[in-house]
Amino acid sequence: MAAATERRPEAEAGDEASSPQWAGVATRLGEGEDAPVRPLCKPRGICSRAYFLVLMVFVHLYLGNVLALLLFVHYSNGDESSDPGPQNHAQSSRAMPTLGPLTRLEGIKVGYERKVQLVTDRAHFIRTLSLKPLLFEIPGFLSDEECRLIIHLAQMKGLQRSQILPTEEYEEAMNTMQISQVDLFQLLDQNHDGLLQLREVLAQTRLGNGRWMTPENIQEMYSAIKADPDGDGVLSLQEFSNMDLRDFHKYMRNHKAESSELVRNSHHTWLYQGEGAHHVMRAIRQRVLRLTRLSPEIVELSEPLQVVRYGEGGHYHAHVDSGPVYPETICSHTKLVANESVPFETSCRYMTVLFYLNNVTGGGETVFPVADNRTYDEMSLIQDDIDLRDTRRHCDKGNLRVKPQQGTAVFWYNYLPDGQGWVGEVDDYSLHGGCLVTRGTKWIANNWINVDPSRARQALFQQEMARLAREGGADSQPEWALDRAYRDARVEL
Repeated sequence: MAAATERRPEAEAGDEASSPQWAGVATRLGEGEDAPVRPLCKPRGICSRAYFLVLMVFVHLYLGNVLALLLFVHYSNGDESSDPGPQNHAQSSRAMPTLGPLTRLEGIKVGYERKVQLVTDRAHFIRTLSLKPLLFEIPGFLSDEECRLIIHLAQMKGLQRSQILPTEEYEEAMNTMQISQVDLFQLLDQNHDGLLQLREVLAQTRLGNGRWMTPENIQEMYSAIKADPDGDGVLSLQEFSNMDLRDFHKYMRNHKAESSELVRNSHHTWLYQGEGAHHVMRAIRQRVLRLTRLSPEIVELSEPLQVVRYGEGGHYHAHVDSGPVYPETICSHTKLVANESVPFETSCRYMTVLFYLNNVTGGGETVFPVADNRTYDEMSLIQDDIDLRDTRRHCDKGNLRVKPQQGTAVFWYNYLPDGQGWVGEVDDYSLHGGCLVTRGTKWIANNWINVDPSRARQALFQQEMARLAREGGADSQPEWALDRAYRDARVEL
């Protein structure tokens, strides 16, 4: 099989009680009822509210509206339960359509295989790779010819660098940032011991210019801006307060990041799969529809196919595909119809379906650092200068790695179920990354299935898209759906 599983001693893969392979809960949202948008992450770890705030300070420092969000959330954080946000008010006067439960494949146990019929002329076998996250592998999901066609179409369209360093517009943003350094220190100090350890800084910041920071990088920066007089790599509140954050950003701006130092080193493009697309692209989407057993409306209104090329030296450090949804955020795919004013948007991806388009000569595995661990703790990812999220240096220490094999697909769920047939919390165990490509080139493609954690808002989105399609035809489709340049392409395979 294409998967090589390596687990830490604490990992376990317990059997689940026998149950239907495709599970759904029959609970439906009542007519006109809008469940409040709730935080999808527990107040800890990679999806914690503190992480969310700090991430927006650093990663989106250049956007003034995000700085305003930081202040808004920070100073209103004491009364989160009084009002779940504008989501409940914007649609209260409209009758909401109802949506059935989301289907979800049961993992049963690691290594379990089942036979499915996704195409007419052959059977496929789905193998469970892990239970946390629910992760599966399907060899031969795509034919070699389909893989070559996808690569060819992507090359015809042209690929762009996946990560672009931001501009230097942060000076103005810095001047508008009013949060005190004491408050910022308290957000970063996860264990509340009054000291900033290197791993606390690393856990909370993948900094604003897109660099992937290592312990060595942090210590070098401390030394350059004279933030750590005793050189022990630990900052007290007094040392942090004495530091001028402008010196920090000046240092980062003046040190040009190499591609190997970025969070992601790859090129990508998007290929349209909707009505009128190339017949192979349509066939793949229909195959994904049969695989997920989700409604056609959800699958057809999801993102187009992303095609990614990793050259030699390419990588993608460990991450989750879906962002946390708080009352101050909204999903990217439903924002146009939500009629809500919120300062920040995030990707809401219920499922990831990843296709390997070629065999990779060296490296390039997909790593799940904490798959099937008994417990998850954000801080435990960084121990003794080993950062399990660092896919350039520590992929071999992850619990599970999947070796690229042409035509194989892997898919997983980015959210836990909520017990009512809909989206629950972000699954921390879905943390994954692309290991360093040591030889050759790696081609993959991603189909993300978008679902809004607000059941009513997802229903409204689908209703509005259907209405626009009836009234306006092709002109009503989302912006990304307008790319039809290669719908009639005929390619020699």
